[in-house]
Amino acid sequence: MGNCVSFQLSCDQTLNHIFRCFCGKGYIRTLKENLTALKREMEDLKAIKVEVQNRVSREETRHQQRLQAVQVWLTRVDSIDLQIQILLSTSSVQLQKSCLCGLCSKNVCSSYSYGKRVFLLLEEVKKLNSESNFEVVTKPAPICEVEKRFTQPTIGQEKMLETAWNRLIEDGVGIMGLHGMGGVGKTTLFRKIHNKFAEIPGRFDVVIWIVVSQGAKISKLQEDIAEKLHLCNEMWKNKSESDKAADIHNVLQRKRFVLMLDDIWEKVDFEALGVPVPTRENGCRVAFTTRSREVCGRMGDHEPMEIQCLGPKEAWELFKNKVGDNTLRRDPVIVELARKVAEKCRGLPLALNVIGEVMASKTMVQEWEDAIDVLTTSAAEFPDVKNKILPILKYSYDSLLDENIKTCFLYCALFPEDYEIHKETLIDYWICEGFIGDYSVIKRARNKGYTMLGTLIRANLLTEVGKTRVVMHDVVREMALWIASDFGKQKENFVVRAGVGLHEIPEVKDWGAVRRMSLMNNDIEEITCASKCSELTTLFLQHNQLKNFSGEFIRCMQKLVVLDLALNRYFNKLPEQISELASLQYLDLSYTNIEQLPVGFHELKNLTQLNLSITKRLCSLGGISKLSSLRILKLLRSNVHADVSLVKELQLLEHLQVLTITISTEMELEQILDDKRLANCITELGISDFQHKAFNISLLTSMENLRRLRVENSHVSEINTNLMCIENKTDSSDLHNPKIPRFTNLSTVYIRSCHSIKDLTWLLFAPNLVFLRISDSREVEEIINKEKATNLTDITPFQKIEYLIVEDLPKLESIYWSPLAFPLLKHMATLSCPKLRKLPLNATSVPLVDEFTIEMDSQETELEWEDEDI
Repeated sequence: MGNCVSFQLSCDQTLNHIFRCFCGKGYIRTLKENLTALKREMEDLKAIKVEVQNRVSREETRHQQRLQAVQVWLTRVDSIDLQIQILLSTSSVQLQKSCLCGLCSKNVCSSYSYGKRVFLLLEEVKKLNSESNFEVVTKPAPICEVEKRFTQPTIGQEKMLETAWNRLIEDGVGIMGLHGMGGVGKTTLFRKIHNKFAEIPGRFDVVIWIVVSQGAKISKLQEDIAEKLHLCNEMWKNKSESDKAADIHNVLQRKRFVLMLDDIWEKVDFEALGVPVPTRENGCRVAFTTRSREVCGRMGDHEPMEIQCLGPKEAWELFKNKVGDNTLRRDPVIVELARKVAEKCRGLPLALNVIGEVMASKTMVQEWEDAIDVLTTSAAEFPDVKNKILPILKYSYDSLLDENIKTCFLYCALFPEDYEIHKETLIDYWICEGFIGDYSVIKRARNKGYTMLGTLIRANLLTEVGKTRVVMHDVVREMALWIASDFGKQKENFVVRAGVGLHEIPEVKDWGAVRRMSLMNNDIEEITCASKCSELTTLFLQHNQLKNFSGEFIRCMQKLVVLDLALNRYFNKLPEQISELASLQYLDLSYTNIEQLPVGFHELKNLTQLNLSITKRLCSLGGISKLSSLRILKLLRSNVHADVSLVKELQLLEHLQVLTITISTEMELEQILDDKRLANCITELGISDFQHKAFNISLLTSMENLRRLRVENSHVSEINTNLMCIENKTDSSDLHNPKIPRFTNLSTVYIRSCHSIKDLTWLLFAPNLVFLRISDSREVEEIINKEKATNLTDITPFQKIEYLIVEDLPKLESIYWSPLAFPLLKHMATLSCPKLRKLPLNATSVPLVDEFTIEMDSQETELEWEDEDI
């Protein structure tokens, strides 16, 4: 009996245990009720979602911006809706498995798992329903950032600027065209219109500037727009043009935008781009410049503004300003001759600027008379207006006394219209081509290069864009091409088809005479033909889709000196025949997918510059020490690590003078610092992924030529500035004392995702800093700490800074504790820094107020200012 009772209790306990495991929370027992409740709750949730979306849409039509919390909630609703749809598709099958009046199942494990998912989703839906009571769903859109574009002072365009601006803004014209001949000043006027948008913040959500130029492709224009809209990631780039158009349209239809298209040659298809047609209702604008009035009509502006040449009075005023009083005062005869020269320029601003610069140095009457003779003869030789302009401009070219400077100018014609190029890169090309100096004295050669650049800039043949880049005016480029491509008269023999297809290259009678060729921006995927250009010295193939580059094509180019293959993102293999190019001095493989250097690469004994920056798949540089002439090696952000073997190879490069590299381990850093010569070669350094052991920035003071520093995703140790001064036993205020550890040449610092640092007081030891950007570093509280800088109060920071950007710094409270003088500051940005309430500015901090912009997001509208004058 007792055994029976004992058995009964054990059986009950077992059943209870099973019941608790499988039915305790009702996953099986309440499955039917939970499914019914899930459907009902989901219907309610979808109804609320529609209401929220409608509220958001209404607000966005008023150019508000949806809250991130609202977007996250909508995304979660969409996600859970999909999960529930999948779950409900098998509900009938699962219910048929129930037995014992729904208390159990024919397949307990399967029903338990299904019932649990139903229960958890039901809880999640209830939670989303409870979170749906949004008091507000949007916030004011960030103030439109308009980055002012470089523009020169103008004479005689003030009235046209006022008329164009009023038509676009006050009259509410959706599409506005400006047309006129090349060189008449369309782009200058257009830039001034663009810059005026900075004066009406909040009126538009985004202002997009694009240089279109002849032969521009839809894909390129889409990429330019996407860059401004922050859409242009790797995933986006792999989409089709139609999908890209849809993405662009989805963003722009919610914004009040201004699209400015400079230099269009044919109708731009808004639908293909993804740009909504501007109307009075949506308040959007599209403005453009073109040489053709017919294009204006096709674009939808049937009453476009014509930008005309200057009248005699304005033309003389502009020309007189360019020549200068010192020259004109020398002789009354020169003044009369100058008026005649100005007349020869036909009121064309470009010609007046260029010829005016040339004549500024002409102080003899005979020189002015000769100029009139040349310009009169040239004009007589060409019947139509367009062809008369180029000979007038050519006079400025003929006035260049140095033949090397002339060649440098013609070399610039290899680049597409309005192509911005870094000065350093252009000078590197010139050095390798032999236009400048001797490579054995590279610093002197570069100085001479800058002298040549200055000459071309002063002559208005190149335009300076900031301190680092230059660009050629499209009409001046036409003139350069006209000179360089004249096979009968010129020895240069250029073939330039940048931005067009290979099939559009003109028929060339003598390919063997071609010395320089540019095939940039052509979407070329392969080159399989043999080369006929036995005299070629420069070949530009950057910005293509190159996958296959035939060795036969380059085999015959034994005189090739410069080969640029940058930004061919699909290019992964360099042909072995590259080793046969005995004259090659410059090779750029940056932004390619090159995996290894070919066998025989070390045979390039004359190679002086090699750029392998951002080659993410390149694994090894074995044998690079055999490149005995190598002077410049760029490895920044490549996949090549500075391990023991690479450092040994670099140490064997006797002529190495410039090295850019990224370091990821303490051992790599130690190896480079142990070799003082190698350390002094580094001009640009990347520090990445120092997590296990802190990285000490003060170690870099031994890199005397370090100009740019980029520190990412690293643990950075604090620099004790007081200790640095004590160890040197010197007055910390003496910036000229060589014993103080200093970053004398450091001009650019970029810090990102360094979550251990609280301040960057060490920047006091970087007196020549021009660009500073600190982002996504969650512990940064101050840029310069007052306590740490106590003994350094005689050092004033940021005296040469031009760009200061802090973003995504949740704890940042101070840049500097008191107002500072920023003699050269052009742009300050403080984005997503919610605790930053005061900037180190007063009414006299920035002397260049007209060139200065502050960029802030909506969180930072409650800033505290020193006084009302700011």
